[in-house]
Amino acid sequence: MTSSAGPRVVIIGAGIVGCALADELTERGWTNVTVVEQGPLFATGGSTSHAPGLVFCTNPSKSLTEFADYTVRKYRELRLDGAPCFLPIGGLELATTTARWDDLKRKHGLAQSWGVRSELLDPQECARLWPLVDRDRVVGGFHTPDDGLAKALRACEAQARRAIERGAVFLAHHEVVDIEQRGGRVSAVVTSRGALPADVVVSAAGLWGPKIGRMAGVHVPLLPMAHQYAKTSHVVGTSGLPDDGAQRPILRHQDADLYFREHGDRLGIGSYAHRPMPVDLDEVLSPDAAPVMPSMLEFTPVDFDPAWRDAVALLPALADAEVEEGFNGIMSFTPDGMPLVGESREVAGFWLAEAVWVTHSAGVARAVAELLVEGRSTVDVHECDVHRFEDVQLDPDYVRERSTRAFVEVYDVVHPLQPAEQPRPLRVSPFYPRQRELGAFFLEAGGWERPHWYEANAEHTADLHLPQRGEWASRYWSPIAAAEALATRERVALYDMTPLKRLEISGPGALEFLQRMTTNQMAVRPGTVRYTLLLDEAGGVRSDLTVARLDDDRFQVGVNGNLDLDWFLRHAPREVSVRDITAGTCCVGVWGPRARDLVQPLTRDDFSHRGFGYFKAKRARIAGVAVTAMRVSYVGELGWEIYADADVGLRLWDALWTAGQEFGVVAGGRSAFNSLRLEKGYRAWGTDMTPEHNPYEAGLGFAVRLDKGDFVGRSALVELADQPPRRRLVPLLMDRPEHVVMGKEPVRVNDAAVGYVTSAAYGYTIGHSIAYAWLPSRYAEPGTPVHVEYFGEQLPATVAAEPLFDPRMERIRC
Repeated sequence: MTSSAGPRVVIIGAGIVGCALADELTERGWTNVTVVEQGPLFATGGSTSHAPGLVFCTNPSKSLTEFADYTVRKYRELRLDGAPCFLPIGGLELATTTARWDDLKRKHGLAQSWGVRSELLDPQECARLWPLVDRDRVVGGFHTPDDGLAKALRACEAQARRAIERGAVFLAHHEVVDIEQRGGRVSAVVTSRGALPADVVVSAAGLWGPKIGRMAGVHVPLLPMAHQYAKTSHVVGTSGLPDDGAQRPILRHQDADLYFREHGDRLGIGSYAHRPMPVDLDEVLSPDAAPVMPSMLEFTPVDFDPAWRDAVALLPALADAEVEEGFNGIMSFTPDGMPLVGESREVAGFWLAEAVWVTHSAGVARAVAELLVEGRSTVDVHECDVHRFEDVQLDPDYVRERSTRAFVEVYDVVHPLQPAEQPRPLRVSPFYPRQRELGAFFLEAGGWERPHWYEANAEHTADLHLPQRGEWASRYWSPIAAAEALATRERVALYDMTPLKRLEISGPGALEFLQRMTTNQMAVRPGTVRYTLLLDEAGGVRSDLTVARLDDDRFQVGVNGNLDLDWFLRHAPREVSVRDITAGTCCVGVWGPRARDLVQPLTRDDFSHRGFGYFKAKRARIAGVAVTAMRVSYVGELGWEIYADADVGLRLWDALWTAGQEFGVVAGGRSAFNSLRLEKGYRAWGTDMTPEHNPYEAGLGFAVRLDKGDFVGRSALVELADQPPRRRLVPLLMDRPEHVVMGKEPVRVNDAAVGYVTSAAYGYTIGHSIAYAWLPSRYAEPGTPVHVEYFGEQLPATVAAEPLFDPRMERIRC
């Protein structure tokens, strides 16, 4: 039931997220909003009620940084009865080791990339901001002057008052006991005081999110964890402000997993250094039964003792103080440490806004409001989407183990390639036994074990002359990757492409469905492959796909992950079947100038250029194995992606491996693969482009056919097609080959950050370090000199024309 005030929305939870969402929705005209809370308003008893309020914007995730930035900007302007809802005291992170100092330099680069004001300080400058710090222990600091302390309860009430003025209703002491559904969508929220009709239900219940999800039949992969926070007695040298005030920046001592904030003349100390403390929801008390509040558990001093010693070592004045009060506060963690945002596909109208800390509260609330009202968030939310996890990642034991790891690593220096160690292996391809025999070094993604290089190829590195790369870029890298890349360019290599998700879309309406959903022309003859895009209504790139038309009404679609599956399932009409076939199939990429020499003798089918052209697909038999072969190449060489049923995958690999010995075949890993694809300028969705970018600025206009008829996003592209892009994704060549960067570094022109790096690797064929970057169009012309800031150093680079390798496509079309 929708009125001029919008649909009937019930938000579960009046914590910081629920209040912010009510404010954002009502501001957009959806005023038929009810917020239900099991506890009192506004100290509800959830995590918001005990949160210390730290807001640090800088994060490796651009989206989380933007959420935090909006939170700061919004709460700075909020006041409650004349009192501020945010104290802009800044933030200061200290390094007491050289490793942490290097990480702060990297973090300073992230801040510049995402537009956060920051500076690196020497020990004297750190001590000026925080005189209590033992300067002799400090190597350096990272200062962010716009960060600060959110007064969470004030912010809750201030936003709630604004929402109420616009028509929203807040109901205290209404415990949710059920979510009613009718016809596959939510119809009401049943509380201890009666039912509330609802067209949209948003769970912003925090640590109770999994419980609310169970009522709706929706799995919420969230683990409540206890986190220690203590307040000291009076500390000499504090600012001594009244009313729990603070003057000095939030202080983080991440080498010891500690943070500090002033509470008037006392200090608050938060610790992640203790043992993980998962919380069983069934043991969490109700607001009425809890001694203080449900989210505040009894303090365990023995767990805090090591943290106290580290705190005294950094702040010697604490030696004359003591822990006066403390508690173990419950917080929400997910397997990857990111929030859970979006609508359930199984239960229409049931939304999640969970695992959101105060830091990101207003930003996430705005994103959810935009998704609800306008259908699109102005900030890319794919990293937070509730459907991002694979089925194996939703197992309760997996959620518990990985969420626990997320807690342990909150303040760790985590390399972007660093994998979790447990639980593994979860998913392996049929080629896994041979990969282990070849000494594969595995990293993990989406639960899959993915070889990054093979020790068996170490013998091919003897005559290589590679530039010395830095310590950070050398982690999870081996010179063997160079040997595998060069073998692909010179001979032939086998790549395991099994982990790349693939769908079968079939049925009498399959063609019309794909025409409507994608940008390229799908009305092609069976046996044709197309590269195409999924867009949102604003023309943003939701994903890029490889679509093979196998029969009149059957297509195989290579996608980027579960979000694409969810998108197709949401939009498919009844007569169209969308089926994930990844688990039952496998894929080996056979690429290199000798690929045809290897494959053709194993099959009676014609694999010649005339008989099997570029971007064509064919069902065939190779060494007696029924396959679907597609002549596509993500590495820029002759070859095929060869798909087979999983049960015959090992047989296929062995046949190709044996036949390839006379041609010097090698197994290639993801590290070589990434280098080869960047030499060709092939984009990686989620890294190089997201829904924040349109096809023309991303260099993908060739995949758009505006003349094919209507498709999602077409109207937006019609307006964009004749406009010069204001920014572009372009390759940079580092002026010195040893300057290998990793991604997300700021790109500077005239000492000002103007863009940021997306993907980066050393190009073994061209002998240059490559970094793709988003730049304003005026700086995106080939030959433009720029600098990439890497760990505080300004590395010279030059914008280049693409592709960097084989621009005439002669190698791939032979």
